[in-house]
Amino acid sequence: MVQISGTFGIPRPPAPHNEAVKDYGPGSAERGRLTQRLAGMADDRVDIPMIIDGRAVTSGDIYEVVMPHDTKHVLGDAHQGGAQHLDQAAAAARRAHPEWSALPWEDRAAIFLRAAELLAGPWRDTINASTMLGQSKTVHQAEIDAACELIDFWRFNVHFTARIYEEQPISPPGMWNQVDYRPLEGFVFAVTPFNFTSIAANLPTAPALMGNTVVWKPSLTQAHSAHYTMKLLEAAGLPPGVINMIHGPGPEIGEAALAHEELAGIHFTGSTPTFNWMWRKVGENVDRYRQYPRIVGETGGKDFIVAHPSASVDALATAIVRGGFEYQGQKCSAVSRVYVASNLWEGLRERLADQVPEIPMGDVTDFGNFMGAVIDDRAFARHSAALEEVRSSAGVEVVAGGEADASTGYFVRPTVVRTEDPGSRLIREELFGPIVTVYVYPEKEWEAALELVDETSPYGLTGSVFSTEEGPIVEAKRRLRFAAGNFYVNDKPTGAVVGQQPFGGARRSGTNDKAGSIWNLIRWVSPRSIKETFVPPTDYRYPYMDSERTGP
Repeated sequence: MVQISGTFGIPRPPAPHNEAVKDYGPGSAERGRLTQRLAGMADDRVDIPMIIDGRAVTSGDIYEVVMPHDTKHVLGDAHQGGAQHLDQAAAAARRAHPEWSALPWEDRAAIFLRAAELLAGPWRDTINASTMLGQSKTVHQAEIDAACELIDFWRFNVHFTARIYEEQPISPPGMWNQVDYRPLEGFVFAVTPFNFTSIAANLPTAPALMGNTVVWKPSLTQAHSAHYTMKLLEAAGLPPGVINMIHGPGPEIGEAALAHEELAGIHFTGSTPTFNWMWRKVGENVDRYRQYPRIVGETGGKDFIVAHPSASVDALATAIVRGGFEYQGQKCSAVSRVYVASNLWEGLRERLADQVPEIPMGDVTDFGNFMGAVIDDRAFARHSAALEEVRSSAGVEVVAGGEADASTGYFVRPTVVRTEDPGSRLIREELFGPIVTVYVYPEKEWEAALELVDETSPYGLTGSVFSTEEGPIVEAKRRLRFAAGNFYVNDKPTGAVVGQQPFGGARRSGTNDKAGSIWNLIRWVSPRSIKETFVPPTDYRYPYMDSERTGP
């Protein structure tokens, strides 16, 4: 029986706009509301189940989610699953797929637009507070991530979806050509990181918007805000089984997902080694799959600033401090290597030596702090080892910082070091923490400095050039064309905004499918061409086959 829609028309979704960032200044209403929500959530130790087919699933295998800046304070108990839970989630996704994929796109879009408005209003304090407490983000970092960027993802993704569906072929007289943008067959496996609540929410919801069903594995260290994100999506009307969330150890769940015959795609943000492992597993299992899985990943970075001799020292110092130390350097885009002309170094060194030790860090519920703690004991151990290497290495100067203390939380002081070796590990490898390494190049060797930037690191995510002269900027844009997927001029290489700077990098930084753009969403559909001929031919013969008569 054919079902008839109750409405007819070509829907045009609301025009997207970037959510305004609230400043949470002293005495502001938003500061008062958030402070109250922080206190309430800190006192509430929540049970964090998996969500499969819309139902809470517990295992009893508990991972304690703690505050990174106060490791004795447990926020919640996340139930860890295993391969059997992956299978259950995949089955739930399969059951939900027919109805969800057949739902008119505007009805799917309405759910995520509603989620955006709920987050902009009554859910803002909850998602921000959870991100601050569970991921040790300051109020500003939580606001630009968990609130504004996620709202932007959901608004702009709907806009980009409409643009995709509007892209249709030409139709000559006598026929109608169409493209049907089908979702993928099977489930999308979304694997998300701890550092951005917005990324963690976008990776499962972007494929879902396009009609796919999803198995979502968030990082255990982001389980608290992931829990509330699922509750927000349920409040927005997301049907059961469309997005299924499972917690647990990455290798076990990943092995099960990547061996599953119904794997349709991978949407990943995380480390380069993990993405390499996943790609190899897909290759090993390629004969199992019903279709070739789409593989979309954003991975590591060794993001740079290169400063021409004409650069502003004050602007450069600010870019290093903000770009390198906001959110403890735990951004894929964070500045971690800086190339400075020798004529600038003394002035820059003086500013960094003065400013960096004064950076306030501590409990993020104290709004006077600029930094919190790194995410967990593994991150703390990695950064502590790097700082020990700095102290024991020849040709390395500690300009500021260099200390780590885990007595109350995983605190690593913001650190600036100068190395005489442009090929040192500190300037080549991703540390993912508040450690910035500077190399001072001879003032007259600008072209050689650009070559070092381009060839030293295997990554290609973000970078920036500082210069008050246009010629060096043009040269840097040309020479570093493939060194960064997001390139900045006289600005820090962090803070991409949805709809303004589509984010993603190439080389060992990922597949550069630009989350929050039309280019990402197009990966989650499989186009079908449809040709309808209005008056079909009834004779197989073509005109050229007629005999050509000669004579009278």
